[in-house]
Amino acid sequence: MNHYIVTGGAGLIGSNVVAALLRRGERSVTVVDDLNHPDKQANLDRNHPSAYYDKTEFRKAVREGRVAPPDVFIHLGACSSTTEFDTAYLADNNTAYTREMCEWCLANGVRFLYASSAATYGAGERGYDDDDALVPLLRPLNPYGQSKQDFDLWARDNGLFDRIVGLKFFNVFGPGEDHKGAMRSLVHKAYAQIVETGRLRLFRSHRPDYADGCQDRDFVYVGDAVATTLFLADHPRIGGLFNCGTGRARTWLDLAAAVFSAMGREPAVDFVDMPAEIRDKYQYHTQATVERLAATGAPIPATPLETAVAAYIHLWLGRPRDERTLAGATDHTMD
Repeated sequence: MNHYIVTGGAGLIGSNVVAALLRRGERSVTVVDDLNHPDKQANLDRNHPSAYYDKTEFRKAVREGRVAPPDVFIHLGACSSTTEFDTAYLADNNTAYTREMCEWCLANGVRFLYASSAATYGAGERGYDDDDALVPLLRPLNPYGQSKQDFDLWARDNGLFDRIVGLKFFNVFGPGEDHKGAMRSLVHKAYAQIVETGRLRLFRSHRPDYADGCQDRDFVYVGDAVATTLFLADHPRIGGLFNCGTGRARTWLDLAAAVFSAMGREPAVDFVDMPAEIRDKYQYHTQATVERLAATGAPIPATPLETAVAAYIHLWLGRPRDERTLAGATDHTMD
C-alpha cells in the first residue's frame, strides 16, 4: 500500500484526486492545503484523509526534515488566479514551492507529479503543442501563467522530465470548485445566474474574427483530469510535460446551451463588454494537442461537454450542500 501526499488536496482537482484514492482503497493519504475558505474545509471534511498539514507548516516541516517522504507526491497546491498580480507571492507560492517539493522528492526517490497550466501558452500564437522544445518560446499573458512557465523552464533546463511529470491542465470544471470565487468555471457561475435571473451573461467578443460567444476553450471534466493524473502517478517510468485536455475546443455558447439544457430551460443569453483591463490578456481559443499524452497509454479526457455539464449539475450544483459528494465526479467517468 502506497503513501500519498497531495498538496492542494482541498481544492478542485486535488480534492477529487483524494476522493478517488480513498475510494480505490488507499489508506495513507496526506492532504496539504491552506484552508482559507469554508468550502475548502468542506472538501477536506468530505474526504476524511489520513492526515492534514497546513501548507506553511508543511513547507517548514519538510525543510526541517520532519516529514517522512511518501511513495507518490502529487503537487496541485498553487494560486490559480489569473488576476493575481503580486509577482513576488506567485514566485514563492507557485514556482519556489514547486521547486522545493520537486527537489525533496528527487532526493528521496519519490514519484513527483505537478500541475502546470494551459495558461503558459498565452494567446496561443505558437499553438498548444506540448513539445518540450517549444517551452522556452511560450509567452504567458499573466503572472499566474508565468509562474507556471518558470517552473516548467527550470525542470526542462535541468533535464528532469525523464523523472517527473507535469500536466498542463486546460479548463477543468466540476464538483469541489465552490471556493474559487471569480476563478470558478462558467458552469458554476452560469448555474447561479440562471437560478437567480433566468438568464446568462457572456463576454462580447472584441475581435472581428470571433463572433460574440464563439470564443472557445478545451473544457475538461474534473473526473477525467483525475483519471489522467492517477494513471501517470501509478506509472513511474513515464516522464514528461503533457497537456491534459480533450483535444477539442467548444464555444462559450456551446457551454451555455449545455447548462440551460441540463436545467430544463431555454437558452437566454446577454452579451456584456469585457472589462478593458483584461482584454489584452484574454485567451480567445485554447485546444490541447493530446498525441504525446496518448502515446503514454494514459486516458485522454473524453467525457462529452454536455454529459459532463449535466453530471455536474445533477450530482452537485442542484443538490443541497450537505448532500454533495466528491465521489460523484470520479464515479461518473468509471461507469
